[in-house]
Amino acid sequence: MAVTVETLEKLERRITLTLAAADINTEVESRLKKLARTVKADGFRPGKVPMSFVAQRYGAQVQYEVVNDKLGEAFTVAANEAKLRVAGMPSIAQKDTAAEGELAFDATFEIYPEVKIADLAEAEIERVAADVTDEAIDKTVEILRKQRRSFAQRGAADVAADGDRVTIDFEGKIDGEPFAGGKADGFQFLLGEGQMLEAFEKAVRGMKAGESKTFPLAFPADYHGKDVAGKEADFLVTVRKIEAQHLPEVNEAFAKALGIKEGTVEALRADIKKNLEREVKFRVLAKNKGAAMDALVGKAELDVPKALVAGEAERMVANAREDLKKRGIKDADKAPIPAELFNEQAEKRVRLGLVVAELVRSQNLQAKPEQLQAHIEEISQSYEKPAEVVRWYLSDRERMAEVEAVVIENNVTDFILGKAKVTDKQLPFDELMATA
Repeated sequence: MAVTVETLEKLERRITLTLAAADINTEVESRLKKLARTVKADGFRPGKVPMSFVAQRYGAQVQYEVVNDKLGEAFTVAANEAKLRVAGMPSIAQKDTAAEGELAFDATFEIYPEVKIADLAEAEIERVAADVTDEAIDKTVEILRKQRRSFAQRGAADVAADGDRVTIDFEGKIDGEPFAGGKADGFQFLLGEGQMLEAFEKAVRGMKAGESKTFPLAFPADYHGKDVAGKEADFLVTVRKIEAQHLPEVNEAFAKALGIKEGTVEALRADIKKNLEREVKFRVLAKNKGAAMDALVGKAELDVPKALVAGEAERMVANAREDLKKRGIKDADKAPIPAELFNEQAEKRVRLGLVVAELVRSQNLQAKPEQLQAHIEEISQSYEKPAEVVRWYLSDRERMAEVEAVVIENNVTDFILGKAKVTDKQLPFDELMATA
């Protein structure tokens, strides 16, 4: 059967589907007979309900289901006959005119675009690298010390200094009026660690336990609390307690407390370096992958199917609701989140996915079994029992699909970097780690 495909606009197409009314009626009758065997109705034994009763109650529903099923089959046959790659679900509307004994429908849909990728040799990419330095290891050791610090109350004559934990009562007013979030009792924070605005810390610094002070504080214009941003408040603060922090010594006991079997400082630093190198590798790969993908999209020409964008936006809405649910938000599944909020990001994701898929197809960049195995083994090294992690991945198709997607992305990244004009840049460790 020849299928006539009408081009409407860019990727939008339309075809006409016809169904024989006799075929529909035959199928409806067949389904109603099957339904009559199990349907229940007052006054009738199971299987003895009259067909007229079954048809009256269920006929419209069954006919709707049959027409939908027949349309789905007809659309699939027509699309295959015309060799169309359909993007998203078709929109189907019944036509007013049809031959006698037939029903006619217009199916409007989008097709996948032709993706044209220009010469990647003309793309320019900055490839970054970073090293784990002794300074980075030192900073990590300090973070571990702070995570295990203890506090001891200072004497009555001691004043609050950086590093101390202070317990305070405070109340702020703007133009003599209290404001939301401007009052607290028994509030604790660490001086000198940026937990409070600098002006607030400066006022508390040097105070003694039991001492009170009033001071002005100007909130920055970009302060997260919009109600007070850019305004000046007067604060009354009373120091209730000052505690000096004690950091553990970096010695064998400290190393053992962190789970280092050898129990030496050298082994602790080696373990920290190994973990930091793994994190650096991950962040460098992510940064370079992002740069490569941006370059790839910049060299691609295609129209993006609206249906795929809409579908991706809906998935992002579902993910947003799921995130709210995990945070304990009540009725998160009913949260009014407009899909339009995600349209721009969804369009970028769909565009990138189509371009990557074309490059993978044209350059044979699919994931190879040995690549999948190597990636899983690398992941497993972060865990205490690597062999169990490997088995955990290999036993689940969904997890393996996630691994395959990552490996394919890595193959694409390597291919692009191998073709493009690449400039190498060494990033300071702190700058790389500050990157989201």
